[in-house]
Amino acid sequence: MRLLNRDMWSTHAFWALRDVSFSVRRGEVVGFCGANGAGKSTLLQVVARIVPMTYGRITVRGTIATLLELGTGFLPDLSGRENIRLNGALMGLRRAEIERKIGSIIEFADLGEFIDSPVKTYSSGMYMRLGFAIASHVEADILLLDEVLAVGDAEFHKKCMAWLQHLCRNGTTVLIVSHALPMLLDMCHRVLWLDQGCVMAEGPPEAVLQKYCPDLIGSGI
Repeated sequence: MRLLNRDMWSTHAFWALRDVSFSVRRGEVVGFCGANGAGKSTLLQVVARIVPMTYGRITVRGTIATLLELGTGFLPDLSGRENIRLNGALMGLRRAEIERKIGSIIEFADLGEFIDSPVKTYSSGMYMRLGFAIASHVEADILLLDEVLAVGDAEFHKKCMAWLQHLCRNGTTVLIVSHALPMLLDMCHRVLWLDQGCVMAEGPPEAVLQKYCPDLIGSGI
């Protein structure tokens, strides 16, 4: 995938992703590590059909649910409750499904009275709670996660991890981008290390993370 940067002085082509090829099995959890700007988020956006490719091909079998950026799809002036209905529709839920599940979504998010406050007043942790609560009620075959577990309190993080483990046991495929290497080590069946848009290593989490960040892995994270 190539991005063109043109101004009055120069024409420069920057390869956001190059020669990236991989396949994922049903029910597999695949993690992506790498420095900022390595192409990890772009890769998930390409898989989700949010960003078009310049070259190449992607084949996706099944429905996709995404949590790629906190607050994506939320309208800041609407309340959490109103954004549940909006975001649920964007994720493919029918109106009747949303109304049937809204009580459970609100309970999962556990925002208390703030569920009826405008989301522009929410903290990043509250955004994550609401987004995760909605995504947890979408019955998708593939889930794409981009750093959404980097915020939030320990108790909600534990709830989210339990939900992800439940999804995996039931055959949901998960692609997850994170700088939280211990989480990738614990959750993933396989990890890909990206650097400057290219795959530097792919394989079992411990082996790949050892190559990517030997000091942290060697310290027993």
